Amino acid sequence: MKPSTGVKVLSYFPSLHSDRLKLAPKKAKKRAEGGGSNVFSMFEQAQIQEFKEAFTIMDQNRDGFIDKNDLRDTFAALGRVNVKQEEIDEMLKEAPGPINFTVFLTMFGEKLKGADAEETILNAFKVFDPEGKGTLRKDYVTEMLTTQADRFSPEELEQMFAAFPPDVAGNLDYKNLVYVITHGEEKDQE
Repeated sequence: MKPSTGVKVLSYFPSLHSDRLKLAPKKAKKRAEGGGSNVFSMFEQAQIQEFKEAFTIMDQNRDGFIDKNDLRDTFAALGRVNVKQEEIDEMLKEAPGPINFTVFLTMFGEKLKGADAEETILNAFKVFDPEGKGTLRKDYVTEMLTTQADRFSPEELEQMFAAFPPDVAGNLDYKNLVYVITHGEEKDQE
């Protein structure tokens, strides 16, 4: 199955880490028992606020809906300017209709139900690796981590590259990085 492009856009917002996007424990249990269909009951208030911030950033024209132009502008603001129209159309097809905040929250609530943390993080990196090489240039990773969203400090960058050093050509193996983040140990090299 093709990775969801909707999750790709959400992955641009580091404050919405997968470990913070778990269903609210008591509410998730109630929901699993069939209680309540309100999407707002699936998340804690702080999580809803973070989703609202992400929605507001994406709603570039501030009309209360995310449309083709909003998505294109969001990608452009994040440095990805040559997004294919088909990709944008596919993202919009994931919604049952116009994307207001409630639809946005419902879409991600459904996507996050049973979401695999490893796949979610990998999809975030794949957005920056359109050729699918499995590696990213160290200088590009450094630029993105120090200029976008929750910016890394020089110390945090140093720690990351000490733990996950780039190869001799200056490439970071993000597939191995994601594996270690989600499994706690290095993958055996085949």
